[in-house]
Amino acid sequence: MFARDIFRLIFLSLMVPLLAFVLSAPATAQSKPKPSAKVLRQGQKIFKENCQVCHQADAIGKPGVAPSLTNPEFLAISSDKFLERTIRDGRADTSMMPFAHLGRSKVRAVVAFLRSHEKLRYRAKEVDAQPDARGDARFGKTWYMNICSTCHGSDGNGYESEGAGTAIGLPGFLDKVSDGYIRETVKVGRSNTRMLPFKGPTALAALTDREIDDIIVYLRQAAKK
Repeated sequence: MFARDIFRLIFLSLMVPLLAFVLSAPATAQSKPKPSAKVLRQGQKIFKENCQVCHQADAIGKPGVAPSLTNPEFLAISSDKFLERTIRDGRADTSMMPFAHLGRSKVRAVVAFLRSHEKLRYRAKEVDAQPDARGDARFGKTWYMNICSTCHGSDGNGYESEGAGTAIGLPGFLDKVSDGYIRETVKVGRSNTRMLPFKGPTALAALTDREIDDIIVYLRQAAKK
């Protein structure tokens, strides 16, 4: 009996600190410190100097020129990595030039400024963790041409084809986003823009999950040709 009690004490003395570490680690990893007022001011200044000419004041966007970067639905599903890569690398074959010359800290300051406009729950991690689309590109082409091409162009070139929507068919976009990101954008849309939802009771066109995946597969295959 005595030996069993000794073993239990030793076991607890080892496990309690380990358990405390395990429980505290996720909280530390998940708690992202808010940027300082100085960083936000810097981000706003850099945005005005480099981005406002196309994206307008407070990044509300301009139809046919540049999308809104402070749209609630956009910020909710856009990861910092996605935003930073887009600013750094730009979008080839569009008017969105690369801003790698700003350097990492300034790019992150711009992202922090954009994030300060968040209104919806941040869901980028769970959205990007969604499974890859499994659909039929042949059907996807039909849905795309009949529904999406009006705004995004028959080749997915968006504004470059005088469309009202962004260039969702170009590698510069598709290489940076997950299938979950595209899926959620199609389903939910973007409030106060021409990008209406395509799923649910208020949808412009009631697309099924399979039909949305068909479109995603089509876009990815077409971009490789």
